[in-house]
Amino acid sequence: MRALVVCESMFGNTMKIAEEVARGLGGTMPAEVVEVGAAPAVLPADVGLLVVGGPTHAFGMSRPGTRKSALEQAPEGLVSKGGGVREWLNALHVNRPTAAAAFDTRIRAGLFAGSAAKAVHKALRRHRMILIAPPENFYVTATKGPLEETEAARAFDWGRSLAETASTL
Repeated sequence: MRALVVCESMFGNTMKIAEEVARGLGGTMPAEVVEVGAAPAVLPADVGLLVVGGPTHAFGMSRPGTRKSALEQAPEGLVSKGGGVREWLNALHVNRPTAAAAFDTRIRAGLFAGSAAKAVHKALRRHRMILIAPPENFYVTATKGPLEETEAARAFDWGRSLAETASTL
């Protein structure tokens, strides 16, 4: 069994979290990070844990308009240049129930910030995934980042926890 971490990232912060999650998973199982534009349309048979994350945009997962806005803020370009996690999840084919978890990056903005992770979690549930953790939020200091100081270490620990839970299924 291996883990697949699929992520959408605008300014690189969500990718850093995905890499730390994969590093945490790696102590228990092989783990690979894939940018959403390169993610498989059919979940491979050897994937026993799917972790999906993206940035929170306008209270949820990114959309074409919010990605365009992000591009306007990043003259050097974006990490994820094409479609996002929303489109990938809508097109994903899953042939069997698989352990899964969702995460996002976001700014601490109180109750009305929204959460891409909650929307990803719901999409994974619609695919009949075995959700092994509640949606997880990781925090950036501003729209373009950087990550808050402890978030990379927290992502590593969360990955390790996911691996332990998935290995008991």
